Amino acid sequence: MTRVATPPPRPAAPTAADAGLHAGDYRPPRSLRNPHLQTLLGSSPWRRRRGEQRLAACNAVSTEHLIDAGEGVRLHGVHSARPGVAARGLALLLHGWEGSVDSSYMRLTAAALLECGFEVFRLNFRDHGDTHHLNEALFHSNRIDEVVHAAGEVARRFARRPLVVAGYSLGGNFALRLALRAPAAGLPIAHVAAVCPVLDPARTMDAMESGLPVYERYFQRKWRASLVRKRALFPTAFDVDDRTLGLPLRALTRWLVERHTEFGTLERYFDGYSIGGARLAGVQVPVSVLTSADDPVIPVADFAALTLPMNASLEIARHGGHCGFIENRHLDGFAERWVASRLAAAVG
Repeated sequence: MTRVATPPPRPAAPTAADAGLHAGDYRPPRSLRNPHLQTLLGSSPWRRRRGEQRLAACNAVSTEHLIDAGEGVRLHGVHSARPGVAARGLALLLHGWEGSVDSSYMRLTAAALLECGFEVFRLNFRDHGDTHHLNEALFHSNRIDEVVHAAGEVARRFARRPLVVAGYSLGGNFALRLALRAPAAGLPIAHVAAVCPVLDPARTMDAMESGLPVYERYFQRKWRASLVRKRALFPTAFDVDDRTLGLPLRALTRWLVERHTEFGTLERYFDGYSIGGARLAGVQVPVSVLTSADDPVIPVADFAALTLPMNASLEIARHGGHCGFIENRHLDGFAERWVASRLAAAVG
């Protein structure tokens, strides 16, 4: 008997209702309201496959690029555009820690933005994706200068105005710091959207250590694999031994800070990229932030303590986990629709 495969569902085209999406519109079915299920599904192989399908359905042309990030640093990214479509703007997307341009949420958000008429550039941070060979020094979360420089290079290389930016988790943190630095850097950013951004790294580390072990193990496994790869490429510059690589996440981070950064202590390192409290109060670029009340990694209380200017909006959904926001059995997500809605509304 011949079995006929059912084709994957076609991505829904953006609707007029999407223009006014708000966190309150996210109402997942009861079966998807568990925050841990949301978080795990968000980075599952099935969701990754869904991202591949959605992006392929856009019929966009994607090209890889090496970007000058200043002081000899090179970063990799992927530019996507739909042939014959006059772009309404350029969207720069930033992934989370140990994610990449090929993460499911990056592909799904790229697809949503392409459907809205944007060109999209997905940027890999240093040592993420297949880029460990590009730079000798290690990635760490305070390397904002190279991301600012890379954003300017991307804006010049693909001269589409206006420029908008979106990021998830640590990428959301970078996106909001990019918004803070945009005026001084001469970056013409029209809007920044951040999903579940890391606000206070020290609090996030505490949450991972006190929560389900699966989150700390996930990042330990991925980061250790990245460091092993870096050691193989640059054995003289990076002489970490297997015993050090076996340290718990906090201890391994402290080792990195003390050996490979100028911060000296873990506390100063965390403070260096914190954007909690009043640190976003002076942001001049309009920003939108989406998070969930049940995020198991980033405490929602940190968002309640934020001081934001009038041009910033904060939306807190009841459900969604950490960067999950899964809407249905096809693993489509509310967050990518929300990002596209906010950025499209910013450019008109």
